[in-house]
Amino acid sequence: MTSAAEHRPIRLLIHGANGRMGRAVRRIAATDARFEIVGIVSRATPEMRVVDGIPFFAASELPAVPEFDVAIDFSLPEAFDGILGECVKRAAALVSGTTGIDDAQRAALESASSKIPLVWASNFSLGVALLHQLVETAAARLPGWDCDIVESHHVHKKDAPSGTALTLGAAAEASGAKPHYASLRAGDIVGEHLVQFTGQGERIELIHRATDRDIFARGAVHAAAWLQGRPAGRYKMADTLSDL
Repeated sequence: MTSAAEHRPIRLLIHGANGRMGRAVRRIAATDARFEIVGIVSRATPEMRVVDGIPFFAASELPAVPEFDVAIDFSLPEAFDGILGECVKRAAALVSGTTGIDDAQRAALESASSKIPLVWASNFSLGVALLHQLVETAAARLPGWDCDIVESHHVHKKDAPSGTALTLGAAAEASGAKPHYASLRAGDIVGEHLVQFTGQGERIELIHRATDRDIFARGAVHAAAWLQGRPAGRYKMADTLSDL
């Protein structure tokens, strides 16, 4: 016998809703029949409390948000503890792309994964998730080859190497490679990552190019749907490829 919960939409809370990614997530989730957006949370107190039937909350009002099944979080490190704690308290899933979290917050994330299902990623592109798997395979099967990672982004991006480049490098390193990094900042490049393996007389290049920032929001929404009904644990974006 199926339960009523299996027939209702997934109740979604968007945390960090006024940022570029938060706005994109809201726009994409609003047209996805799998979801019902039950609340929007932003850092500042909203001027309007309800927009299109969706209640808006300030981050300080997080405990007052309606019940939700999953939260998508693209906020700031100082807001991360609040949404993580609220998800654990309510036994709700979490998808987070908040970067810049410190070691204590990473430890809290790991601890929370024993209680709730969650995905934290520096990049929610499904193509990058697949690239991650390909890098792991190449590094494991090409011992002794040089590994170089070149990432290119728009001129306004300050961190270098990018979080995605470092994540790809960690995948290569875990499989035995020793990655080296190079960063380019030019024009309005959304994001490009080249992982190159070079041996004697041959070279393999694995490249992902992003041309539309919506790919990251779509990936986060996909991950939120994928987490529904999963047991507690810390999942990677690569894990979510199983349902594509």
